[in-house]
Amino acid sequence: MEQRTLAVAGLLAAGLAILPAAQARQAELSCAPVHQIRIYEVPAENETVFHARFRDHAARIMAAHDFDIVETWASRFEGRVEFVYLLRWPDTETMQARWADFMADEEWSAIKAETGARHGTFVTGIEDRTLCPADGSPGGIAEPD
Repeated sequence: MEQRTLAVAGLLAAGLAILPAAQARQAELSCAPVHQIRIYEVPAENETVFHARFRDHAARIMAAHDFDIVETWASRFEGRVEFVYLLRWPDTETMQARWADFMADEEWSAIKAETGARHGTFVTGIEDRTLCPADGSPGGIAEPD
């Protein structure tokens, strides 16, 4: 059990260490509206419990913090089990503020700790992309009067 606790603590520390760098990269882009795509690599043995935790807890708490989850997908890519979801934000500043609020949410922290203690590692990697409308994007073209 002590090794598992140390492993979880190590993963948490590694994740927290990359969070400021990821936020700095996100801050480089500023646009409105913005979409965000997140790709989580999930250990195959925890795929079912990961989906249940996201469905039953994360999505609900995200909604309380005004996250707009457009869609979620399950993916298999290069031998990895992935969970992919798309978020819609009014602008990058709102995205950053709401993520900070969600990450500080006490209920979410308690759920992650409890489920992690019961099932082990839920996520072994996260890819996070901020998507700004490209020049000529259909979503960025104004309707004629």
